[in-house]
Amino acid sequence: MSHDRDDQAGNHEQAENHEHDGAPKEPIGWMDKPDFVKRLFMILYVIAGALIVAELILGKATEHAHPAEWPPFFYAGYGFLSFWFLVLLAKPMRKLLIRSEDYYERGHDAE
Repeated sequence: MSHDRDDQAGNHEQAENHEHDGAPKEPIGWMDKPDFVKRLFMILYVIAGALIVAELILGKATEHAHPAEWPPFFYAGYGFLSFWFLVLLAKPMRKLLIRSEDYYERGHDAE
């Protein structure tokens, strides 16, 4: 008897998910909303600006600083160059590691 109720509930859910007004509706993620993305970037810009101002006013508190760390914004430049290098390195690595679309569908008949 409870099995019948489960089947009816399942049919009702299927009817709700398969509306006849065209393509199925895709869920909207939190990063798909332009207003949210603008706010997120604005928050990141404010944090970055506050950190730059803090470095200018307070300086760096390093006991045993490396000689290359003396220029202002050393860590910002180092981080930018490091990630820039990773992005440039990703393109040749993609060519090396890419597989064809049917890579997993080509039968590896181990059974």
